Amino acid sequence: MSVVRTNKKLVNLPPDPGVYLMKDPSGDYIYIGKAKSLSERVRSYFQEGAGLTPRIRSMIGNVDDIEFIVTGSELEALILENNLIKKHKPRYNVVLRDDKNYPFLRLPIRDDFPRIEVVRRVKRDGALYFGPYVPANALRETIKIIRRVFPLATCKINIDGKAPAPCIQFQIKRCMAPCTGNQTKEEYHKIVRQVKMFLEGKDRELLNSMKAEMEAASDRLDFEGAARIRDKIFKIEKVLERQRITSTTLEDQDVMAFARDGEYCDVQVMFIRGGMLIGRKDFFLEGVGDATDQEILYSIFQQLYSNEIIIPGEILIPVDIEEREIVEGWLSEQKGKRVRILTPERGKDAGLIKLARENALVALKEKMREAAEGIETLAELKKVLGLKRFPHRIEAFDISNTMGSEAVGSLVVWEDNRIKKSAFRKFKIKTVHGADDFAMMEEVISRRFSYSKGEEGSDSKGWEPPDLVIIDGGKGQLSSALGALKRLGLDNIDIIALAKAKGEKEDRVFLPGDSEARMLDQKSGVMHLLQRIRDESHRFAIEYHKRLREKDLVSSPLDSIRGVGKKTRASLLQHFKGLAGIKDASLEELEETPGVNKKVAEEIYKRFRR
Repeated sequence: MSVVRTNKKLVNLPPDPGVYLMKDPSGDYIYIGKAKSLSERVRSYFQEGAGLTPRIRSMIGNVDDIEFIVTGSELEALILENNLIKKHKPRYNVVLRDDKNYPFLRLPIRDDFPRIEVVRRVKRDGALYFGPYVPANALRETIKIIRRVFPLATCKINIDGKAPAPCIQFQIKRCMAPCTGNQTKEEYHKIVRQVKMFLEGKDRELLNSMKAEMEAASDRLDFEGAARIRDKIFKIEKVLERQRITSTTLEDQDVMAFARDGEYCDVQVMFIRGGMLIGRKDFFLEGVGDATDQEILYSIFQQLYSNEIIIPGEILIPVDIEEREIVEGWLSEQKGKRVRILTPERGKDAGLIKLARENALVALKEKMREAAEGIETLAELKKVLGLKRFPHRIEAFDISNTMGSEAVGSLVVWEDNRIKKSAFRKFKIKTVHGADDFAMMEEVISRRFSYSKGEEGSDSKGWEPPDLVIIDGGKGQLSSALGALKRLGLDNIDIIALAKAKGEKEDRVFLPGDSEARMLDQKSGVMHLLQRIRDESHRFAIEYHKRLREKDLVSSPLDSIRGVGKKTRASLLQHFKGLAGIKDASLEELEETPGVNKKVAEEIYKRFRR
């Protein structure tokens, strides 16, 4: 720790609100916080006798420098702190691993014929958004019900009433064929309003409307139509019976609760919309033994609501947070309406928190069991293969190509007992021509590990070497990878290869220096782990290779000509009815093409005459 530099920063800290960023000797941000007064908050970490937790004491021992950013208010500091934590993910902050965008249902009510679609980003575009629906089966169930009960169009064609014939959805009564003119815009929007009421939880209003519609059909002696509406009412009532958990009120609420055991914590968030439970998400946190309940909740607020998510009017939490009013202001500003954070002690809302906590307890026990089993499997892996280090971080590599063309390599990472997708990397082979898998593997390994030796031109940014490397392949690929590591002076890294013998179904493990492959128990946890990581590297490589091949298939010789973009290419192909016509065209004919100037025409003419 640079005491001199840190002391200078402490002296010069302003009394204003803002954000402070603590850095270690390597320049990485290790903690980011906000403060009402930067000088008071930051100095409190370094005062003698400060009651710091072990985690914070460890952090202070690693601080080499402190940066700060002054803001105009505490609210601005909160927003900035949130953005910086999301960007840098400092290791001493309570950071959620989950950074996904959640699925929502979008209903563009301003369209002539709106159709329900699944999206992962909420925009201010005049459409209605409902959700989030997590896990995904909650979304699938909702869509299934909507399509069974409400005959909205599901196609993507332009509905103008001029289609010659309806599709099969009309035959099975899942759509009323507005595309053929069989249904007017007004009739269609009547169904849209019913879908809106269903998604908003306005079940009483919806059912009364449908019952009136059923009675009207019966009065017209349309008994078949009345029976269809009756069946729809029954289906809706069954769905509402399963989902309705909060009497007859129509609140939009998020309910948070958590369960803790030592260093582990599981946070449950239940999403209630219109009084119906539409989704549930849990966050499993590790290394938070000395973090306070308030600190954990504050981090959940920051990171959950910084994603593009619909913020409810009420958020229920089990314990109050110190800066509740500031967080309420931030959420209200995002929503455009008042948001309240409540800590109920009795009644229905307290019951919801109890329900969330019960779910958290069950999830925590299961996660801890999985974590214990994972550690046991890794310990067994170390023992069975005689590894030098405990395999906390495992990296797996694979090559994918078609007779040497569009050759690519993949790197996937298994860290802290789980797949770490943020660390995945893909490599486009640069130095090998032809189908030489061994040389390709050597190139990928060299590029991955060159940065660990401080060499330029590396594809890896600041990574430490892994504890174990898995190669998808046999002796040849293993030998090539091992050679690359030796040249970089990294031959102390454990490395193995995993492959099936020709004509066999069982995987074998190849180790450096062994003349024969090892056969492990195919049903063991060790083999299942190795296969899972290897299969992920194989999938990732094939996916990248396929994408490059598809890109190559849709490319055109025109793409490599200076001045020819997408619009010019489309204009040329349309004007000359294909590539052959362009190749045979004279310079004058090319110049006459809409969107093609004289200079571009000359480039095209030269390319094909060459």
